[in-house]
Order: sequence, then structure tokens, then C-alpha cells
Amino acid sequence: MEIMADEEVTTPRRQVLLISAGASHSVALLSGNVVVSWGRGEDGQLGHGDAEDRPFPTQMSALDGHEIISITCGADHAIAYSESLMQLYSWGWGDFGRLGHGNSSDLFTPQPIKALGGVRIKQIACGDSHCLAVTMHGEVQSWGRNQNGQLGLGTTEDSLVPQKVQAFQGISVKMVAAGAEHTAAVTEDGELFGWGWGRYGNLGLGDRNDRLVPQKVSAVYGQKMVLVACGWRHTISVCASGSLYTYGWSKYGQLGHGDCEDQLIPHQLQALRNDVISQISGGWRHTMALTSDGKLYGWGWNKFGQVGVGDNVDHCVPVQVKFPIEQKVVQISCGWRHTLAVTERQNVFSWGRGTNGQLGHGENIDRNTPKIIEALSTDGFSCQNIEPSKAESLSGRMWVSPSKRYAIVPGESVQGQSFVPSNVSDLSVPESDVKRMRF
Repeated sequence: MEIMADEEVTTPRRQVLLISAGASHSVALLSGNVVVSWGRGEDGQLGHGDAEDRPFPTQMSALDGHEIISITCGADHAIAYSESLMQLYSWGWGDFGRLGHGNSSDLFTPQPIKALGGVRIKQIACGDSHCLAVTMHGEVQSWGRNQNGQLGLGTTEDSLVPQKVQAFQGISVKMVAAGAEHTAAVTEDGELFGWGWGRYGNLGLGDRNDRLVPQKVSAVYGQKMVLVACGWRHTISVCASGSLYTYGWSKYGQLGHGDCEDQLIPHQLQALRNDVISQISGGWRHTMALTSDGKLYGWGWNKFGQVGVGDNVDHCVPVQVKFPIEQKVVQISCGWRHTLAVTERQNVFSWGRGTNGQLGHGENIDRNTPKIIEALSTDGFSCQNIEPSKAESLSGRMWVSPSKRYAIVPGESVQGQSFVPSNVSDLSVPESDVKRMRF
């Protein structure tokens, strides 16, 4: 991509090309190959070289000049791809090797995944703790956590570096999707596969068993699948005619079939049978679908307003999301408890959980209807007032000590170790540096 000829050098007007939402953070790719991020930063997932939250979109200076064309968020990490340099970059929480660097260290600035250097990448998927990349040749590489076989390697051993999924030998994969502990794929021939954790039927194989290698979903035989997405423990797919199918966990109505019953095989969503679905996205417990004529529908868990329909009640059938000014939606991404959308007017909206600034509005307020992110929108500041981060180089990993990253309570004891105030030696901080569950 190139900067448009009419863009100013000092304060360029840019447009948002891609958006991606993580557990509590968000990343966007702007024209001119600029990457911005905002929200929770405790685990380095914002890539700014520190552990600070950002309530507004902030330019990820470390990726300037790397000609990034793709960005994807995992739960607490992210990956970017440079086509011209043929290089993937990852950063954020590193447990289980999800960053692909051969260790489990956190990274606070993007670093190249050396094992995939020089490989042309078609698509990337990030789950809770594992990642996958589809090459231009249709091969699949996977890495990270693998306790339920979600890497598709035939084992339950984590992989600290990318490994080729041998089960797809001779099969050209079009795209992959990653959930909490399961994975799905669509091949160029339109076949649907599932593997990993299957307790709720989220593999679509008719049972609740795990699979250590990809297995074809036979229930959709005869339908050519073109899209697939994973929620935390449910799966969404779209066939060539635009019909939408969902399966897996449905405790909060996230399958959209009018009940809260799990589905062990893909079931067509009757409520949208007359619509042609062009994009899908799965959140922790909610689902969004975009039609070919720009209408957006949401359903599922809605405690924080992440469905975006003006209430905080769970919805077990699709409900159309309305925007302040009527405009067609062209892109959608679900985080765990928040949602992002881009409209044809080049406006970016967010709604749902607002803690840590993950909505990008400069506040920590939950929203149950779409609110424009002015910093990124044509009807706002057109990306002209975005502050850069201080991390300007990929030359080395910027590490922030655990004692500075966490609020330490003097005298508190964990696993037999006593914490002391953060202005003293880091020897007092447990080596495990255990992360806390976020609600």
C-alpha cells in the first residue's frame, strides 16, 4: 500500500483498512502501513514498549517503515505481517509459546518470528493461547498452547515455534480460525475441518470429543464453505450461497437459534436465511454477522452491551445493530467483551466493555450502542491527531519488570514469597509472574 498523493506529510489524513479486537485491547491498520493500538497494555499486547493502558489509539512506532499489510489480535497478544519483507511480527503475553519465538517470554515491542522469515503468508489466526498462519501455498503452520490438540500436530505438547500441520499435506487451505482451545479451517475446495477441544460440539463432528489432528466436518457435505470464524467455544461458518451456520456452545444464545442448546454439528441460522452473509466474527460468548448489503446483526452474551443493540440482555436470535447515522458496515471484529466496526463512510465504531480504554474513546465507560472513535474516523479527526509511542525500534526486546507491572501489596505472601514495595529489588517477585483472570 502507498500513501495517497493528496496526503500531507506532517498531518496526513488516513483511513482505517483493518481492525482486530483482542480480549481487552484493539489494533488497527491505517493507510500508509501505520499500525495503531489501544486498550489494555499490561502484558505488552499494545506493542508500545511498556505495560501501560492506552485510552486512545496510539501509533505503534516500532512497526513504522515495515510496510505492514495485516494485523490480528489474540486474547492478550497480536501479530502483524509485512508482505514486502515477508516477515511476521508478534508481541504481548508469551505463555505457552504463543508468540512463536522459541520461549514463553512476554514481548512489549514487536519482534520477527524467525522461523517464518521469508515465507509468504495468506492469512493469520490467533486464539486465546495459540496461533496459525496459512501460507500462499495453502499450507498451515501452528504454534502455542496445545493441551487439547488445537495445533493439529497429533500431540498435546505445546509448540514454542511454528510447525507445519502435516494432516493437510496435499490439501490447500484457504483460511483458519482459532478459538480458546479449538481450531477450524476451510479449504480452497470448500471443505470444513475442526480440531482441538470439542466438549461443546464446537468441532462440528457430531460428538464432544477432542481431536488432535484436523477432521473433516461431514455434516455440511454438499455445501461449499467459504468463511469460518471461532468464538471462545463456538464456531461460525458461511457457505458459498451466503447462508450462515453455527455450532458448539450456546449457554448465552451465541449460536442464534432461539435457544441455549449446544449444537454438535453445523446448523443453518434460520433467522438470517434470507440474507447473504459476507463477514462473521466470534467473541468470547457473542457473535456478529455482516450482510452483503451492509447490515450488521449481533446475538449472544450481552452483559456489557457488546451486542450493540441498546440493552444489556442476552439475545438468542440475531438483532440488527443501528448506528447514529445510517451507514453501511464494511468490517467487523469481536473482542472478548467488546466489538469494533468500520462503515463505508470510513468511520470506526466500538461498543461493549470499556475498561482499560479498549473502546478507544478516552474513557472506561461501557457502551451498549455503537459510539464513533473520533480519532480514527472520517467524521472525526481522520487519524490526524494520533500520538506515537516511544518505542521506535525492533532492535531489542523491551522488558518491564513484574514489580513495576503489578500493584504490589507490601507484606502479601504468594507461594511462600513475600512481596515488598516496587522500588526495591525484583528478587521479591515470584518467577512465575502468574497472570490473573480478567472479568
